[in-house]
Amino acid sequence: MDCLEQSVSGRRSLAYLSQFGTNVVHLKNPWVVAFWSFAFPGCGNLMQGRLAKGLVLIAWELVVNTNAKVNLGIMYSLIGQFEKAKQVINTRWLLLYLALYVYAIWDSYRGTVDMNKIYVLAVREDTAVKPFTIQSLDANFLDQRSPWFAAVLSLFSPGLGHLYVHKVITGLFFIAWTIVTMYLSHALQAVQYTMTGHFNQAKSIVDMQWLMYLPSIYGFVLHDVYVAAVEYNRLFEKVQLKFLRDNYQRIHFKMPV
Repeated sequence: MDCLEQSVSGRRSLAYLSQFGTNVVHLKNPWVVAFWSFAFPGCGNLMQGRLAKGLVLIAWELVVNTNAKVNLGIMYSLIGQFEKAKQVINTRWLLLYLALYVYAIWDSYRGTVDMNKIYVLAVREDTAVKPFTIQSLDANFLDQRSPWFAAVLSLFSPGLGHLYVHKVITGLFFIAWTIVTMYLSHALQAVQYTMTGHFNQAKSIVDMQWLMYLPSIYGFVLHDVYVAAVEYNRLFEKVQLKFLRDNYQRIHFKMPV
């Protein structure tokens, strides 16, 4: 019975819909995924749809980076103050950071190569994807969404674009992360002082250790949510085409190779 069910449903599927999101297998450039793990460990795993591993690595990176003062060391190095960079770095935590960094980059590249192979097999098997699910907490369905609108929402506040494409867990995580980062870095207060011309106060109030998380947050969410919207639209078209082909195509029509 199990073998029969497997032959009907297929061994691999292009996507899985749950009440909290849509996990899609699609072709990715391994170097791009590895780059986002280089920019911030864990983000590459989120791009692969591996939420548990990605969120744990991000949380680990936040703890280690904050205690090791890696962001401050990077900032001072970029402006040429290498002695200050050496002084602020906590080497007791830095060595833990190196292991995390190397693993995240390697795992993102290796996992993407394997997932690309699975995608090719899933396309050939042409397994049906359930386009709608409804459960007690939420409902999720395949639909076409605007990639640019998703990116604009993420620009206003990281996480909103992910909620728009129904990546609920990722969206809520980035909303919480952005709130914490904005608060601890005093970024919004610095913006207020800058807009009123108090530049010295703006510089003095900013916590650069936390502020330097923002470029990684904004860069990743803009890229990830745009790609996610594009791939969800492609998945919607694939599912619709398969349904029409299976239910409305003449049985004697010879499908082109």
